[in-house]
Amino acid sequence: MTQNLMSGMETSAISVLKRAVELDQSGRFQESLVCYQEGIQLLMDALKAVKDESKRGHYREKIKGYMDRAEQVKAHVNQMKEDGKYHEQIRISEDATGYSYEVLFKPYISSALTEVWVEDPYIRHIHQLYNFLRFCEMLLKASCNVQRIHLLTSQDEMDSSQQSSALAELKESLSAQGVTLDLHYSSTIHDREIRFDNGWIIKIGRGLDYFKKPKGRFSIGYCDYDLRQCQETTVDIFHSKHTKTLSE
Repeated sequence: MTQNLMSGMETSAISVLKRAVELDQSGRFQESLVCYQEGIQLLMDALKAVKDESKRGHYREKIKGYMDRAEQVKAHVNQMKEDGKYHEQIRISEDATGYSYEVLFKPYISSALTEVWVEDPYIRHIHQLYNFLRFCEMLLKASCNVQRIHLLTSQDEMDSSQQSSALAELKESLSAQGVTLDLHYSSTIHDREIRFDNGWIIKIGRGLDYFKKPKGRFSIGYCDYDLRQCQETTVDIFHSKHTKTLSE
């Protein structure tokens, strides 16, 4: 392994673990756990290529320290989940980037996840329908086994045909992937909430529609949501042993 590659792996590990510590210190424990795990794995990969015994000892010491802290964070999270007291908050500032659905939801997706409930009154207009499509695509690509997605939204009074045809097409497309889309409408829905059957509850002030409109179809951020600017909003994350089903 070349020195440049080794240096790159070390730099990546340091960056990820620095982020883990920042998230840990700000109380975003579940997110920090994901970063700790990624950073520790990068350090372990680098350790395999190190020949100098003194440097290997340094790596082992660092790995042990981060693993010990990750175990402490994991135990803390599990205790809060057990007590029903888990709550963390993410504040997305105006024009912020780096908050794609993959980034926002990844820490709460696990192999145990099979069913998702989305309660959002604004899955109506074309860009909101595309948001929901991207959310579904994110779930299909994630390390889980989603089998059913429930959507509770409101009907578009101005153009219900566009909304219904888009969701019908998405339902058929998801079915081809082995996923069932249950669709329900409500004229009184107001709250925005996403629930996973592994117990995680994510409430986004603006629902899935927290991205700003791109300046053009060939502007940076049009395709990659990590590069798209956001509107200011707050994300609250809870954990509950009992995930409610959405009523019609």
